Parts: sequence; structure tokens; C-alpha cells
Amino acid sequence: MRQEKSEVIVIGAGPSGAVAAGLLRRAGRAVTILEKAAFPRFVIGESLLPQSMEYIEAAGMLQDVVEAGFQFKNGAAFTCGAKHAWFDFREKFTSGWGTTYQVQRAPFDKVLADAAARMGTDIRYGHEVIAVDVTGEKPVVVVRSEGEDYQLTGEFLLDASGYGRVLPRLLNLEVPSALPVRQAIFTHIEDRIAQNTEACFDREKILISVPPDETDVWFWLIPFSNGRSSIGVVGRREQFDARDDKEQLLDRVAHTPNLVKLLKHAVWDTPVRHIVGYSANVKTLYGRNFALLGNATEFLDPVFSSGVTIAFKSADLATRALLKQLAGEPVDWGREYAGPLMVGVETFRAFVNAWYDGRLQDIIFFPDKAPEVQRMISSVLAGYAWDEKNPFVTRASRRLASMEAACALVA
Repeated sequence: MRQEKSEVIVIGAGPSGAVAAGLLRRAGRAVTILEKAAFPRFVIGESLLPQSMEYIEAAGMLQDVVEAGFQFKNGAAFTCGAKHAWFDFREKFTSGWGTTYQVQRAPFDKVLADAAARMGTDIRYGHEVIAVDVTGEKPVVVVRSEGEDYQLTGEFLLDASGYGRVLPRLLNLEVPSALPVRQAIFTHIEDRIAQNTEACFDREKILISVPPDETDVWFWLIPFSNGRSSIGVVGRREQFDARDDKEQLLDRVAHTPNLVKLLKHAVWDTPVRHIVGYSANVKTLYGRNFALLGNATEFLDPVFSSGVTIAFKSADLATRALLKQLAGEPVDWGREYAGPLMVGVETFRAFVNAWYDGRLQDIIFFPDKAPEVQRMISSVLAGYAWDEKNPFVTRASRRLASMEAACALVA
């Protein structure tokens, strides 16, 4: 078997892998990315959060993203029957980016990967990792490309494989998520909202719609810059049936008045897909000369579009620790990587749980929130889930419970 060497091996050329590569290349480190697919390829998760921009900029990819012409985004809108709420991410508790983009992930991921390649990353498309050995002094992966296998040895291994979860599968690191099994049905459409004189729609915000009689079900509508949108519905697995995915999605949209009004001229021209049981967890985020990034670590739920932000944050924290290790400095991966990363993950988890049990929805739709509370919640929704000056980060579950109780008393 052919044998090759690299300094840092990254599995996956998605957002966390590309940004990690950019950060490492800016520090002068050699990086090889092994990507099973060919880019561009379809991926869901199109609404970025402003916090993400910090990491895109740090990785040297900001100009690439800005010049790509994606849809500008400055907030989120929520609706449930006659109730409406808006969050402007520029009006938040935490300092930093208040705007970002809504992106079709196929071109967005390719923009980042191309930027990583421009910076000198060796990206190998169509190269699948089929075996891993992390028991020795250096990690070794077996890679298959065009029917031939070869061995690649590195100083360190980063798993940025996303839903592929390569190391969790190969190293038996997967554990069941504590979150209920949910399903998402989704597609892209030509929305034609601009042709709809009855529509009142802000393309600079993601729209989250909740059926009043089924508040643990929700829809996303994410507008793109080219007159198209991503639309999807999420609920518990048992809330869906055996019908065709498109039939179920159209039926649910037809029973959601605000979406009926918005999408009356829409063209449903793309196959409808679904994912089920997408929440995932692992035994550990790191090990001997390896670390897991992004969705390879843990995926919660799409409701707050946290996936790409967590992916970027994991890349930032992991590369900081890795650069120290490669320089011969001691690194405590638990204290410097896993612990800090989980601060934000647990914040988002508290918000996800509060969304589905109704507490957060009561707060979001409460009409008389104190401006400071609005800004604190806006910060988390904008991705600043690691700002421990924000009480909705350090005491997320307790703060959400107390706020919900206060809203209930006033109501």
C-alpha cells in the first residue's frame, strides 16, 4: 500500500474543515483535506449566524464570502397565528458582528473550500477515509480513491466530516442523543414572493413559522439572493406519516396561513428530501492526536441555525490548541477545547429544549419584553452563545424558566 505523510490531516472539506485549514495555513502549517464527495454538493443548513463572520474573517476568507453575492441577513422573524416577533441581530447584548448571510450551502461550502485551497491547502476530492489508527505515536488513516487504497500519516487528525461522522463511527465514539427523535422535510423553491402584492416579507431575516395548534412543529423559510428560498418543516417523527415527502410538506404548508399567503406563486421545482433522527452525541470530543469538529461532535437541532456557528467555533478552538501542541507546548484539550466549546453547545441546548417545551416561545412572542432582555436573547440567537457576561449564557435554563414564569404572570 502506498504511504504518504502530511502535517495535519482534516477529514471533510465542509465549513469546519475549510476554516480550520485556513487558520492553520495562516500559521504556516501544512494541511491535507480528505473529502469523500465532489464539490459543489447539496447540504442543508443555509442560515448563518453573525458570530460565524468572526471565524470566516480570522481564517482569511471574508473577502471570498462577501464577493460571492449571498443574501444579506440581519435577524430572525417568528410568527404563530396572529402573534409576531422580530429580532434585529444588530441590536444585541454582545459586541461583534450583527449581520451575516443566508446561503445556498453548495456554493457557500465551495467558496470556503476554494479559499482554503487558494491558501495552500491540499484538498483531495473523492478520497474516502475507510480506516483509522490513533493508537500509535501518530494518527494513520487509510484512504480509498478510485478503487485504490493508500495510507496517510500525520501529526494530528481533525474530523470535520459533519453528518458523515467518520471518527465517531470508526472509533466507536457515538452515543444516543438525549433529544427526542425529530424529522425534517425540506426543499428549495423559486419563491416568487416579489411578485406577490399581498406579501409582507423581509428577505434579510429567516422566518420561523409555528402552527398555533401544534407548537412543537415549526417551519423555516430562508430566502436567498437569487429569488429562491429554502423551506422545511420539523417535528417529532411520529407527527409525520408514510406519505411522499413532497405531499406531506405541501399539505403542512397548505394548513399554515402565513405560508399560504407568502408562497401563493411559488414554483416547487426541486426534489423534496428528509432527514430523521439527526441529533447526535459522542463519548469524547478529542483523543490521542485527534479532535472532532462541528457536526462530527454533536448536532442539536436546526431551529436556531447553530450548526455552522458551532462548527466554526470548534475549528477556532481546536486550531488554537493544535498550534500550541505543534509548537511543542503542553495542551490540556479538555480545558482548552472541549470545555469552552461545550459552554455554547449547552447554551444552545437550553434554548432548543425551551423552544420545544414552549417556554422560549412564550418569551419570544411576549409583546412587552424589557429591551435588555430582548438584546440578551438576540445575542444568543445571533450565535454569541459563548459570551459568559450574558445571563442567558451562564444561567440559560434558569433564566429562561424565570422569564417564562414572569411572562405568564403578566399575561
